[in-house]
Amino acid sequence: MKTLIEGGTIVTCDPHDRVVVGDVLVDGPSVVGIGRNLRPKGPVRVLDARGCAVIPGFVQAHIHLCQVLMRGMADDLPLLEWLRERIWPLEGAHDEASLRASADLGLLEMVRAGTTTVLDMGTVNHHDVVMDAAVRSGLRVVSGKAMMDAGDGVPRALRETTRRSLAESERLRKAWHGAASGRVLYAYAPRFILSCSEELFRAVAAASTEHEVLMHSHAAEHPDERDAVRRLLGDDDVAVLRRWGFTGKRAVLAHGVQLTDAEIRDAARSGTRFVHCPSANLKLGSGIARTHEMLERGVVMGLGADGAPCNNNLDPWTELRHAALLSKIRAGTESLVARRALRLATIDGATALGLGDVTGSIENGKRADLAVVRLDGAHVEPGGDVYSKLVYACTARDVVHVLVDGVRLVRFGEATSVDADAVLREARAQAKKLARRAGLSA
Repeated sequence: MKTLIEGGTIVTCDPHDRVVVGDVLVDGPSVVGIGRNLRPKGPVRVLDARGCAVIPGFVQAHIHLCQVLMRGMADDLPLLEWLRERIWPLEGAHDEASLRASADLGLLEMVRAGTTTVLDMGTVNHHDVVMDAAVRSGLRVVSGKAMMDAGDGVPRALRETTRRSLAESERLRKAWHGAASGRVLYAYAPRFILSCSEELFRAVAAASTEHEVLMHSHAAEHPDERDAVRRLLGDDDVAVLRRWGFTGKRAVLAHGVQLTDAEIRDAARSGTRFVHCPSANLKLGSGIARTHEMLERGVVMGLGADGAPCNNNLDPWTELRHAALLSKIRAGTESLVARRALRLATIDGATALGLGDVTGSIENGKRADLAVVRLDGAHVEPGGDVYSKLVYACTARDVVHVLVDGVRLVRFGEATSVDADAVLREARAQAKKLARRAGLSA
């Protein structure tokens, strides 16, 4: 059945940033009409969007679904301590049941807030469970198991041989890449330089080229991390990654907080993508990324919430607002205006993931990955244009409907494809078991 989203303010995020008051017609998985008074033939489901914006679903270009159960278990620590004392022991304690509960909870949280596309980095083990959760969720998900074959402080449960890490990643790629009619994709995900060998990074770069899939890692996140890489290898992490072949349009690097002018210029030349995670950067004390400079020089960027234990939520609205406001501190009040910030959370993120021709904007022929968002709440009214309302005032509670591939996954604020109460019950139970196995308190 066709779906007509009727009478909304359509914020297309297309190349011309058109805003149209009217209707969006969806047929199957795709948008087939945008305009006023559309009159489709045949059976049609009508969604009333009066008083609402119709926007492209948010793209969260850096997420850790495996960490959602760890929310509140790793507060107020700098990055390397956070990893070694909390996150790695907890990830190492995951079994299939806890990992499934973590992924299910994260995907539920994100879709209810209007997220339709995700790039996820998993943990080392049991990653089939995460890929299965992605298929069941209905979201557009790119995900890969974390790869870790080196490093101080890596627990035995996460430490792999290089050969095993590569073999398991290849098995997962063959099993899951292109699942759910292409909605679920695989990405190679070496964690970061301090937990991966040169041999691993070089092999991932070669495999990414051979199989035409993304490779995803962290870089230039925290000053202490950069210092550790310099002591170990005598150079900054992004320079090392470039030498090892981890660069170019299939390389997606989270954070980039510490990038120098020369490194920003190199990223723009090479096409290497970066993902801005403002809330996580604040909570871990990493700093404020130079978003304005990166965008001005042509670096392709997206937004992401990162992990629940360094945020502590996966809310795209929070990241959108933080990105716009923090840029004003770094580069002036006009440096990332609301219209530009919304593109960062939608079409720019899709482009960073190589999906810009599929999703990220509302255009005829593109997939119907859409969110209907109320604009008439007491916290939104009365002033401002639609961009101002969306970026500075709206929140997750304003999301009414969410569609992915034309399928409605959220109806009047509630998920349609999962039992939210059951997901929460299982998450609570599994979080306690996970903390006990890790020797920590939930």
